[in-house]
Amino acid sequence: MKIALLNHGCAKNLVDAELMLGLLAEKGHEITMDDSGADIVVVNTCSFIHDAEKESVRSILGAVNSGKKVIVTGCLPQKYKDELKEAIPEIAGMAGTSDLREIAGIVEKIAGEAQYTSHVSENPDYIYPEAVARRQITVGASSYIKIADGCNYRCGYCIIPQLRGKYHSRPVENIIAEAKSLAQKGVAEIVLIAQDTTSYGQDLYGELALPELLEELNKIEDLSWIRVMYAYPSNLTDELLDTIARLDKVVKYIDLPLQHSNPEILHAMRRPVFDYSALIKKIRAKIPGAAVRTAFITGYPGETEEQFNDLYEFVKRMRFEKMGVFEYSREKNTYSYGLKPQISAKAKKQRRNKLMALQQGISREINETYIGKTLPCIVEGFTDDGVILRSQYDAPEIDGMVYARTEKPVVPGDIEEVLIETVDAYDLFGVVV
Repeated sequence: MKIALLNHGCAKNLVDAELMLGLLAEKGHEITMDDSGADIVVVNTCSFIHDAEKESVRSILGAVNSGKKVIVTGCLPQKYKDELKEAIPEIAGMAGTSDLREIAGIVEKIAGEAQYTSHVSENPDYIYPEAVARRQITVGASSYIKIADGCNYRCGYCIIPQLRGKYHSRPVENIIAEAKSLAQKGVAEIVLIAQDTTSYGQDLYGELALPELLEELNKIEDLSWIRVMYAYPSNLTDELLDTIARLDKVVKYIDLPLQHSNPEILHAMRRPVFDYSALIKKIRAKIPGAAVRTAFITGYPGETEEQFNDLYEFVKRMRFEKMGVFEYSREKNTYSYGLKPQISAKAKKQRRNKLMALQQGISREINETYIGKTLPCIVEGFTDDGVILRSQYDAPEIDGMVYARTEKPVVPGDIEEVLIETVDAYDLFGVVV
């Protein structure tokens, strides 16, 4: 049976997709990324915000309309199982967020002419399928490792805990084994992901154990870089910051989605309320030269112009190296869905654009400080007139790139020194030295 997979959403979803492909490959199915020649198409969906849902639905409809048997997996069926089947009756099968192991059985039933089969747990509880060998969709310089899934927080705008269940950490030894396996395959950078990486170990070991995990990963000889994503403000402890500063393979990059800076809005968001300015200053004091990435939401219910201006001034003062801004998306079954007043779409967009325009100028000014300096960069690929790289201050797929000329042969995954000659707001340009 030839099976294609279309994946939507975050890096955590990508790992789930690769696990499902691993389960299917174990059963002897042929895997393809080209759905035109496939017998069955698996669409792994995202339901974090409405726009992501629409994108997932477009893929489902496209596969259905091309006459394929379609299995829908992940967040969308977990959130809308009955409504989804009613809206698109041609769907042949579904699997929820914590039902990855059922994918091979679902395929078998559909291949055996079953009209429809579904495995969507009423109360999802994601446990990582440790015995499964991931079938990687993307093979390159870097690879993601999911160190935990689920979430115990109840942020006002977020539905993830309802879709993924409680926070579950993976054992250290399993993560280390996976990292060693990836390194042996030529992966130079591993990127640690979870709904919140900084809560790692609390459920399993009774304490925050990310520093210990980083210590062990740092010992893996064939790895060049270790990157941590999705930190939670109140869990960014002195011990963790000191560990990141000290370990040579852990890149000096702090991904810290703050969501807002105004205390009243943070309270309404059910987020930690404390002085984020002090936290950013501490990060920069403990890890000199670190790049701090953050993300904010504009137009959360009740956000006044004055509260938005607090956020604008905060961004101006903090001068984040990297920043994303998202317009608030009203999602059913979240705390914020019923909050009033809801902010108009026009105001949300205007506030987002104003913040991003500010950040664009900040980003360019920060990039200009690299001109004339040499940065270690990881080789990603090639263009017609040079090589594409990425510095330690840029995460895969979301941050900027480094474009360089080279007179010497370079290999994807290698770390090369690049002399930076020119920059724009997000990317660097130079020559491999």
